[in-house]
Amino acid sequence: MVFKVYILFSETLDKFYVGHTSEELNERLRKHLSNHSGFTGKAKDWKIFYFENFPDKSSAYRRELS
Repeated sequence: MVFKVYILFSETLDKFYVGHTSEELNERLRKHLSNHSGFTGKAKDWKIFYFENFPDKSSAYRRELS
């Protein structure tokens, strides 16, 4: 299983969001754009700005926090 750290950007908010997932990025983005109640629920124009692949969740999580 491949884990990804991703950065989303919203022009509306002029903000970045960093997360990690084992899902396909397009599916994860779709969830962020749907009726999401977290931080990304504040805008509907999130786009994938950057991502990296990692072999395990702990590596991805460490990168997300760095």
